[in-house]
Amino acid sequence: MDILYLMIVCSVSLAAIFLVVFIVYAKKGQFEDDESPAVRILFDDEVKEKKENGDKDKDDKEIGENNKN
Repeated sequence: MDILYLMIVCSVSLAAIFLVVFIVYAKKGQFEDDESPAVRILFDDEVKEKKENGDKDKDDKEIGENNKN
């Protein structure tokens, strides 16, 4: 029976810790922008532009070195 009391105290303590952490991050604004990550995956153009403007010699060198056996 003592273990049951210990488990209840541990679970309530853990729940209180998670609640405090959630409240702290909610006040910091962690959960305010919930639309951008879902929409950001649809815009692939920015990644392609960065890759096209990058150093092509460096990309060729990395590809060549990775294929060596």
